[in-house]
Amino acid sequence: MKLLYQLNAAFTALLIIIMSVTAFFIYSLLLDILIQDQQDELQTNGNLILNFLYEDPSGRGKLNRLIESNDYKILIMDPDENSPLATNLPESTARSWASEFETKDEQKGLRKMNGENYVVSKLGYRFQGQEYLLILATPVEELQAIQSIFAVRMMIVFVIGIAIAILFSYLLTKRLVTPLSRLKREVKKIENRQFSEIKPVNASGEIGEVEQSVMDMAKELDQYIRSQKHFFQNASHELKTPLMTIQGYAEGVKDGVFEGDAADRSLDLIVKESDRLKKIVNEIILLAKLDSEDGIYNPVYTPVQRLLEDTKERMYFLASEKGISLNVTVEEQRQLYVDEEKMLQALINIVGNGIRHAASEVNLRAYEEDTQFILEIEDDGEGVPDELLPQLFHRFVKGKEGETGLGLAISRAIVERSHGTIHVSNKEQGGAVFRLIFPSSPSQ
Repeated sequence: MKLLYQLNAAFTALLIIIMSVTAFFIYSLLLDILIQDQQDELQTNGNLILNFLYEDPSGRGKLNRLIESNDYKILIMDPDENSPLATNLPESTARSWASEFETKDEQKGLRKMNGENYVVSKLGYRFQGQEYLLILATPVEELQAIQSIFAVRMMIVFVIGIAIAILFSYLLTKRLVTPLSRLKREVKKIENRQFSEIKPVNASGEIGEVEQSVMDMAKELDQYIRSQKHFFQNASHELKTPLMTIQGYAEGVKDGVFEGDAADRSLDLIVKESDRLKKIVNEIILLAKLDSEDGIYNPVYTPVQRLLEDTKERMYFLASEKGISLNVTVEEQRQLYVDEEKMLQALINIVGNGIRHAASEVNLRAYEEDTQFILEIEDDGEGVPDELLPQLFHRFVKGKEGETGLGLAISRAIVERSHGTIHVSNKEQGGAVFRLIFPSSPSQ
């Protein structure tokens, strides 16, 4: 069953249950209200008759006419003799009623007489030292008839109300579910990788937030799939080049094309290309593990000062060969929750990139800014070409003097596994700035 019909069915069932319970209690309470109202009315009429008797004790004929013209069952009786004195009831009925009442009985709302239920009001009065009893009654059946009429009308109102509520529910639910149905179709396109055909749903509220998340996910998936295709294309090219070189020179040596010193240089080149091939394969494997394996990354609290000093120490000889000075500045002594060896490799990759492009120096700086802790590596070289900035951390993307094109991609993967982000920009005065941003945490 579709969600639209499920929601409407659930709402209708809940509405019917609530209405039914409400109607039951109203119907039951209505009879009690009618009985109480009838008792009050009988009491009022009884007091009017008693006032008439007190004002005109001799007006027996007028009293009989008043009693006979009244719609209620009226009985005036002598409780001592249990005999009726005036009534609008048949004589046999009046005698039967008179025999059932006693002066000392407490007034009761309902009495069953001659097999029928009556709402009864009983008033005692004294005349010339004699006690008399005035009884007024009306059949409960009349009240039940009124109750039934009200119940029918109430049911009509309830049915109309339920129908209107269900209609509004359907319209509101349809307005809610329609964006979900559209969103479902767009998600199906994502499943089928039809990213170019995805259209916005234009929903609002929480559905709009879900839509935005789905659209962002679609963009990420599209970019990921494109990057994977690009990765495999570049990987095949990067692996193919050293393999072809190795194969070509190996066949040349085997066939005697290269002899003597030429053969030695060929073998040296084969070894060099084999090392480069091994490095590429190892970096590809590391990237794959960083993306998929949890056990490969083991974070511990590591002092920032030690990370930067170890990076400077390992890159010292490369910097000396290039005539580049390495400067370390730690403005805030902190510990980062990172895998020390992996983070050291990420910093070495970035610093090595800076050394290759710097003019005279590479600066490593650690400082805190707002709620973030930042490691900054900057050089004074020419900077990163503008067309290369958006994709510098993609795999096999390399600039001038780049090696495998995987170093910065590995650095980004390591930083992200450390719950950080990495950014690169160019300085106005020249040179590139790499910023590794981590959530600030108290020193351990």
